[in-house]
Amino acid sequence: MSAKAAAQVEIKHEVGLHARPSVKFTKLAKTFAADVEVALTPEGPWFDAKSIVKVMAAKAPKGTVLHLRASGEGADSAVKALVALVERDFDEAVEGEAHVRTA
Repeated sequence: MSAKAAAQVEIKHEVGLHARPSVKFTKLAKTFAADVEVALTPEGPWFDAKSIVKVMAAKAPKGTVLHLRASGEGADSAVKALVALVERDFDEAVEGEAHVRTA
């Protein structure tokens, strides 16, 4: 039986799932062997979380709840890592602070 995992997470990033957050999201998804999909509603449509074109095309604004699901090797780890990335605001706050300190 193939491993499966699913979760939901709300986007809190000011610009939503735009260019930089989308790149970070898909790069992280690609690090896992599992098939990872994302949707804006529980019913779908579901699209490949490893596709930058499809993730950016979703145009998910702040406040959107992302529905994640994965299957295969590392499914649980993939979903947990992507949820954590979204919850960390795509690590943008940390980067912003680094720019302030170096300026």
